[in-house]
Amino acid sequence: MRLTFPFCSTRLSPSLLAVLLLCALGRCAQQCRLVPKQQARLAMTPQAPFSAGSDGQATSSSSSQQPSQTATSSSSAIPSPTPFNYGKDTIRGVNLGGWFVLEPWITPSIFESTNNSDIIDEYTFGQMLDSDYALDVLQNHWDTWITEDDFVAIKAAGLNHVRMQIGYWSVPITSDYTNYTTSVSPYVAGAWPYLLRALGWARKHSIHVILDLHGAPGSQNGYDNSGRRGSANWAQGSNVNRTLDIIRFMADQIGGMIDVLELLNEPAGYQSDINGVIGSYWQDAYQAVRDVAGASLNVMIGDAFLGVGNWDGFLTAPSAHGVLMDYHEYQVFNYNQLGFSEDDHINSSCQVLSTLQAYADSNLYTVSGEWSNAITDCAKWLNGRGVGARWDGTYQPGSGQQVFGSCDGYTGDSSTWSDEYKTFLRKYWESQVAIGEAVQGWIFWTWKAENADEWSYQKGLEGGWIPQDPTDRMYPDICN
Repeated sequence: MRLTFPFCSTRLSPSLLAVLLLCALGRCAQQCRLVPKQQARLAMTPQAPFSAGSDGQATSSSSSQQPSQTATSSSSAIPSPTPFNYGKDTIRGVNLGGWFVLEPWITPSIFESTNNSDIIDEYTFGQMLDSDYALDVLQNHWDTWITEDDFVAIKAAGLNHVRMQIGYWSVPITSDYTNYTTSVSPYVAGAWPYLLRALGWARKHSIHVILDLHGAPGSQNGYDNSGRRGSANWAQGSNVNRTLDIIRFMADQIGGMIDVLELLNEPAGYQSDINGVIGSYWQDAYQAVRDVAGASLNVMIGDAFLGVGNWDGFLTAPSAHGVLMDYHEYQVFNYNQLGFSEDDHINSSCQVLSTLQAYADSNLYTVSGEWSNAITDCAKWLNGRGVGARWDGTYQPGSGQQVFGSCDGYTGDSSTWSDEYKTFLRKYWESQVAIGEAVQGWIFWTWKAENADEWSYQKGLEGGWIPQDPTDRMYPDICN
């Protein structure tokens, strides 16, 4: 989607889109001025190392309106948030999953409304629906799934970070930044203005931002959360180089509005071709960020499902600076862990604590960047649209695999859950928070989900198994 700005009487390239949309949020002068690309970049001064940014005059539009596409003046200036001291201050955050990258289990209603069971991810959503209809549905979702009120609630819950996901198809890269194709068909583009508005809300409410490239060309893991379920073809053809150019574009255009740019979410390092390129990709993407943003923008890498020990001595000082490691811990996607008792789940979390702590002490600042309260895979479509759960035997019916029981009372509406289950969820939450508190921080997955309360920080606050103050402990020695 290409936006027009009638007040300038011209059609603008997306390379100036960020600047002009920031004008719409009140961050620049009252009159529109078209500026050269270099000046446009300078208009968004990157933050100091390991900080939240130095230019802090973003204002938010109403959560009930689409992002403004015309420049307006603003008399209110919003101060810069206090710089975040990574490695000293503890990251306490939540993911805003399912917002700018659809996941069928987070918002099943969007997929059910298509009346087409072949639409299983964002790729097929764009491929199989009328483009205007698909855009209308997505614009409504981008506008309403997370609003400014959510940022207010996140701040009130004592959290200091959000991790936001973006797919490559939503990044309006131009031919100025790449020699490769800029086509994203059949994906539906258009989320970028909503992302910019969200960054304005985060700045307004002093919440720090990790922006995560969650879906790359070709799919880096074959999961629906990469945009396309099926094969992981990211290592093929020009996909890796396209991804590097997208990272460079994001760092250049909005690096001054975020604290950390995560170079890629969950690449499938267990797949040989991806294993063969992921190390060089981390290095090249790190350098791409440094080339356009200097030392000001922090970057995050992941363990690529290989374990943090595989990255011992990688991108550490003095050869690299401002790099964090993202580690994801779920205990619901294999039969062995589903067979854990409640105590086993807690003990397993505590074992992860010691592993990450040892790595972080001698390598990179480390963050437990995705985890949840779930102990089953019962959430509808968690394993993919149309796919059942291992827990109740609907994942591979007749396979002979162990069945653990009914999903009733473990997922869905928490009003149906037992008090005993909720008590365990508090213990489990604390055991996993202990992991992050032992290193550089934690980020829960996710803020909200339509009908899987065990995955929702918002519902946990309402239900009492997540405390209103994230430093409050009922079980302070749970991992001792």
